Amino acid sequence: MLEDKILEFFKRYQDKYISGEDLSKTFNISRSAIWKHIEKLREEGYDIIASPHLGYRLLSVPERLTKIELEWQLSTKKIGRTVYSYKELGSTNDTAYNLAMSGEKEGAVVIAEHQTKGRGRLGRKWISPSGKGAYFSIILRPLLLPNQVPVITLLASLAVAKTIREHTGLPAFIKWPNDIVINSRKVCGILTEMNGEMDRINFVILGIGVNINTKKELLPEGATSLAEERGSLINRLEFVRSLFRKLDIYYSDFCNGKIKDILKEYKRYSIILDKHVEVNYHNKTLFGYAIDIDEEGALILRAPSGLNERILAGDVVMLR
Repeated sequence: MLEDKILEFFKRYQDKYISGEDLSKTFNISRSAIWKHIEKLREEGYDIIASPHLGYRLLSVPERLTKIELEWQLSTKKIGRTVYSYKELGSTNDTAYNLAMSGEKEGAVVIAEHQTKGRGRLGRKWISPSGKGAYFSIILRPLLLPNQVPVITLLASLAVAKTIREHTGLPAFIKWPNDIVINSRKVCGILTEMNGEMDRINFVILGIGVNINTKKELLPEGATSLAEERGSLINRLEFVRSLFRKLDIYYSDFCNGKIKDILKEYKRYSIILDKHVEVNYHNKTLFGYAIDIDEEGALILRAPSGLNERILAGDVVMLR
């Protein structure tokens, strides 16, 4: 859209006035057309002032998670170099999946202010109140075997937990495999979906939903948001840009074979290791002591019998 190009032009000359004539020449449209596009930007929440003798100047941007704001000077290698932003989608994972099937490149992000059909693991619904959280999906094309895909979920969990800690100071921990919790309440969920064959991955869709400024009454029982835990609102745009950078770093490490390093750091933030837990999966319940997470992302559970169980998926409840 031309509004995006005009915004990019404003950002290039930040803190300076730009005349209507210069804008008209740059985009080859009339000055009245420039005014109409600027009015549209104002309607979107951009604070643009006009001076009869100086021209236009961008004072501030809205906190919406838009393509131009997320991509601006992001400086990542892959994650977020291309962003598709929407006010509303059914599911960012579904849209990203369709883009991947059409050949969209690795690192592209689909993000929405609101999802009408957001989902989590095991087909559960993910609550996505408009303008309150961060709901996005990333297309990945790792040159790895399918059995290594679960580690992508772990590195994403680690990236979210560390971004929360660095950005807000809140004590975020990871509940295997992919829940981020603060004070034992869930603040983020991650859904990883793969398209592949027995011996190859075509692509992976990494879906992440973070409750940022969502009020507690809008969330399901046992969930929380960063704002609720900190007691003040979080700048969503700054948070998501920081998260993109962190994901970019860990995904690069993963592709370069640094899985052991990622797991070592992941375990430091695990809230279940060295704890007695209950694991539920497909109507099966296991009890034991969580002793480790292996290089394929599986949980190693020491059963009451003394034998170790290797668990690839499940819901974990800490017993004590």
